[in-house]
Amino acid sequence: MRGRRRGSRSLTAALAVTAAAGVIGAGTLLVNATSGQDAAPRAPGEAGRPTATASGPAGGTTTGAGTTGGKSGTAPGDDYLVFYATGKKDEAVKAVEAAGGVPGTDNAALGYLVVRQAPKGFPEKAGENPAVVGVTANSRIGATAGAARRARSLPGGGPRYAPLLDPLPDSRPMTPTTWRAAKSGPVRLPGVASPRRVEPEPLAAKQWDMKMIGATASRSYAAAPGDKKVLVGIIDTGIDGKHPDIAPNFDRELSRNFVVDIPKDPNGETIDGPCEVESCRDPVDVDDDGHGTHVAGTVASPINGFGIAGVAPGVTLVNLRAGQDSGFFFLKPSMDALTYAGDNGIDVVNMSFYIDPWLFNCASSPGDSRAEQLEQAGILTGMQRALDYARERGVTLISAMGNGGTDLGRIVSDDTSPDFPKNAERQRKVTNACLSMPTEARGVISVSAVGPSERKAFYSDYGIEQTDVSAPGGDSSDASSNLSPAARGVLAPAPERVLRQAGKINADGTPGDDSVVRECRDGECAYFQYLEGTSMAAPHATGVAAILISRFGEEGKEGLTMDPAKVEELLYDTATELPCPTPRAVRFPDNTVQVCEGGRARNGFYGRGLVDAAKAAAVSR
Repeated sequence: MRGRRRGSRSLTAALAVTAAAGVIGAGTLLVNATSGQDAAPRAPGEAGRPTATASGPAGGTTTGAGTTGGKSGTAPGDDYLVFYATGKKDEAVKAVEAAGGVPGTDNAALGYLVVRQAPKGFPEKAGENPAVVGVTANSRIGATAGAARRARSLPGGGPRYAPLLDPLPDSRPMTPTTWRAAKSGPVRLPGVASPRRVEPEPLAAKQWDMKMIGATASRSYAAAPGDKKVLVGIIDTGIDGKHPDIAPNFDRELSRNFVVDIPKDPNGETIDGPCEVESCRDPVDVDDDGHGTHVAGTVASPINGFGIAGVAPGVTLVNLRAGQDSGFFFLKPSMDALTYAGDNGIDVVNMSFYIDPWLFNCASSPGDSRAEQLEQAGILTGMQRALDYARERGVTLISAMGNGGTDLGRIVSDDTSPDFPKNAERQRKVTNACLSMPTEARGVISVSAVGPSERKAFYSDYGIEQTDVSAPGGDSSDASSNLSPAARGVLAPAPERVLRQAGKINADGTPGDDSVVRECRDGECAYFQYLEGTSMAAPHATGVAAILISRFGEEGKEGLTMDPAKVEELLYDTATELPCPTPRAVRFPDNTVQVCEGGRARNGFYGRGLVDAAKAAAVSR
């Protein structure tokens, strides 16, 4: 998940760090524009998969507020998403008009109106009507005039992630989990008449995370590649679909980008910076951040004799981009991504982010203004409705827990919100009634992170109510393993352009530091990066879910389908139980004390246990 550390700004991009890590933020603002190259999502409820056209991937009509064509010079506007109570649309329309707003598009599937030209004080006035249950900002920000491609510097002038330093030696003793994987033997591959040995990928020795859960070609055998008919949606900052260790499994036609770049915030502070394309909507095979590419590779880098292999290297990756280049995840793109997933046969989505600008959403916090309360109520309402919409249509929902080292059941303060516009954050009191979305939403499988020794990662959020399963996320402070601090991260694909802009690749193409690994074959080179965070843990669980769907999903008109409740049940049943440590109160290297509650079968550090790809490949229904 975006790093959610105390004293830092927020939580989207992974926490890819050394022990005293910093983090990134995101927002609830939304942008919606379409370009000729990448079409907008189908309206929720519109059936059928999109088809390609001569001009690019096809799609439906933009849902909600949006400028079609969205070219230069669009200034921020006073737009809102007004969520109405079930069956109360007409009353909400009257409330909007009485408050001086102009009702626009009605998204009946999720129960909200897009409101344009709203005057000052609109949220408070509209919110007086009981038919209105949330009012969330939805500013339209288009491209800058004359925008040109440019060498992007990352926010703050430097790399998002602190470097992880050394390559991973394949020398640590096998844990019970890896021993189980080594004994599991070969598994039948798609299209192969009998099980066969699969040689490890060239960088498999560096994948301690895959060894831990018995996944892919980590011990000379393919644990369970998965079926191409299984569609995994990556709701993130994008996917580098041209990366050679992504491209074989990437579906460009089905992929969508639900955001446009935001050059500056309303106060003139740089957010994404100048746009790379005229429309400010990046192509669907581009990731200007790297976070989404790393997540996608962890799920499904193919077995192709190059680089690494993902947890489920035979499934299909679909980019459902909802994150800005800068790592902000706003409400409406995230809702659009989920509704698109539900309407287009996506089987499981990975959500390694939270919805900005509020780390914790409190619908009635006394320290927040009425407009802020309504905004947070809108986030709670809108995301839950979008998640429900997707899950009811067969989408299994998996989310990262967050990187604040926080017991989510005992939160008392939040000093990172609101994180948009910049410098708006303040110290605020919060309670357990305040929720981080989508992590704490109903129907979502939330994943905590462990390091190479299977100890809970120091940064990982936790909680007996919130933690469902755990997975490898890396932990540079996990000194109980015999790896160097750098090698304790998770290795996965990285976009070359992002690494070059961050100064991590030398002029001659060699890695600029030990956080980056270069792999070359037949004159083609590509790059991989070590990162750590719950963002890295969640895709391991997503990959295991994809294996289960591959094995037990039923054939439908859009491929394999499986009831998310059954996926969840099998994911829990195949997890390896991990007990709380003794003593239960653990002082971590960052000097925080974290207390594990619960028993072996379920506890606040590990949930139902560590996800296990080898068990998922062998379990009977």
